[in-house]
Amino acid sequence: MKIKFLGTGAADFPKEWCEGYRRTASALIDDTILIDPGPWVIDAITKMGIDPKRIKYVLNTHRHEDHFDESALAFLCSHGAEFIEVAAGNTITLDGYRIDALRANHTIPCVHFIIERDEKRMFYGLDGAWLLYEEINAIWKRGVDLAVFDATIGFIDGDWRIFEHNNLNMVLEMKKSLKDSVKRYVISHMAYTLHTDHKTLEEEMKKHDITVAYDGLVIEF
Repeated sequence: MKIKFLGTGAADFPKEWCEGYRRTASALIDDTILIDPGPWVIDAITKMGIDPKRIKYVLNTHRHEDHFDESALAFLCSHGAEFIEVAAGNTITLDGYRIDALRANHTIPCVHFIIERDEKRMFYGLDGAWLLYEEINAIWKRGVDLAVFDATIGFIDGDWRIFEHNNLNMVLEMKKSLKDSVKRYVISHMAYTLHTDHKTLEEEMKKHDITVAYDGLVIEF
């Protein structure tokens, strides 16, 4: 399985994207399944040389504007993609992929995904605070090869946004609790106004064996 990060930022990133910044968060699984058709998806697809005709399915975590854009979705569907909505608690299969939608801890209805194919599993959990018990239990029971965690807030403590997003100390605590249930940890959805530069963040998280995603990063597992 392969994940390509089309965007790794939160809603506060500059409106005009340029090198060194992050687009709003979106990801592409095996060049086939796109998660979150946000406002910078078309830009990412174009500049990264991705053929939109290869994208067969579009999933959405929730309807916040940095994760869902009507024009981006229309662009993908015009090239043959199918928009699939999966409610929390449901499981679907698409071309050999099993996709479980799990209720996320966020301000509006939001889901996280466990995506499985050929005995490889990935957890994609952007936007949300502490993982809910159903999510933790699913990861404990099944194990995942790769987990992508929300890391909106950085190392800021005592911020009101921790009720809908993670700070990095929350990510570290969940990593301790999940222990060997996850083989590799990645963070994404970093807020421009709440984080240091990428290099500094990367050096800090390397101490905890956590990968910091950036736009264009590809991970195969």
